[in-house]
Amino acid sequence: MAIQVDIKADKCAVLVVDMLNDFILEGAPIESPGAREIIPTIVDFLDFSRSKDIPVILVQEIHRKEKVDFGRELDREEPEHCLEGTKGVEIHKDLTPKKEDFVVQKRRYSSFHATDLEILLKGLGVDTVIIAGIATNVCVHATALDAQQRDYNVIVLEDGTAATEEGLQAPFLRNIEYVIGDVATTEEVKQELSK
Repeated sequence: MAIQVDIKADKCAVLVVDMLNDFILEGAPIESPGAREIIPTIVDFLDFSRSKDIPVILVQEIHRKEKVDFGRELDREEPEHCLEGTKGVEIHKDLTPKKEDFVVQKRRYSSFHATDLEILLKGLGVDTVIIAGIATNVCVHATALDAQQRDYNVIVLEDGTAATEEGLQAPFLRNIEYVIGDVATTEEVKQELSK
């Protein structure tokens, strides 16, 4: 897996999707295998990005306590998660946003659907999004697809994402690489952005 698009630091933003307690903590409703292991990699990549003045946008799934905005999300196997006012909806403590970071809240899988993310990206002059977070097979995939459909270049961090189940990470990364965008390691992206 490699980077095919020509990326420039001043045209990129990093999207950190749903690095929330309800997907990360032991015993969480949707505890994702590998979620805790990718935290140091993401932290390191965010530090690098900030040092290059690349905007960091943390995306947070959040649902009203009345549960009126889940839509079709609970129709299948997913349990209730990310309810406002609970610890589960909080961004993991190791990824607490810095003062220069942005936070976008969403009610659906895609970080673009019914949010102001695209307005923010346009205001920042971004043409390439670098995506980390959870879950590769759900919200990361939906966000990557929506970004590509809006003509953004997409790079998904292979070692900065995790799926909801064992065995789903590799096929979803392969699908992203096939039709949506590039899949690369954090080190590969750092090298490209350091040229």
